[in-house]
Amino acid sequence: MAATEVLPMEHATPRLKINRIGLWLFFLSETMLFAGVLTTRFSLLGTEVHEEVSQTIGLVITAILLASSYTAFRAEHAAHHGDQAEMVKYLSLTLLLGFVFVAGVAYEWIEAFDAFPPSTEFGTVFFTMTGIHAFHVLTGLIFLGLLWNNARRGRYADNAWPVEAGVKYWHFVDVVWVFFYPALYLI
Repeated sequence: MAATEVLPMEHATPRLKINRIGLWLFFLSETMLFAGVLTTRFSLLGTEVHEEVSQTIGLVITAILLASSYTAFRAEHAAHHGDQAEMVKYLSLTLLLGFVFVAGVAYEWIEAFDAFPPSTEFGTVFFTMTGIHAFHVLTGLIFLGLLWNNARRGRYADNAWPVEAGVKYWHFVDVVWVFFYPALYLI
């Protein structure tokens, strides 16, 4: 089959299953990374939390990230129902909330740098955990930005899989934060 030929419709379902399996295998590999970082946190620090960690910033950025998960869900729901305008709207809101989260992390780093610099044990753990997570949020924002740009052009009118994959990644990154937040701020 030539590279430019379109596969018949009967091949679409097995392809979607393969795509979904691939995405879940990717999540499994990423889970190993995050589990290793989380385990390292407890190995090095036990349950110690630095007294100068900003509980307020931590709570606010967590609420923002969780709210972005809702807007991402709404974007995926709209994609599955062929509602392009709603999908673009909710992808826009998700992007906005994601950028606010990253800005909150950056602000927190500025505040934390003096209280527990990266050269200290807690600082190393804190900046590593938040840095790896923020990097994943940024990659999610790039993915969602590409989806938003394509959605404005009506590219997902008959195929919601790309939006579903992007939103699943976004949810995955949010779930990771649900574990990182208590480990960094509450325990």
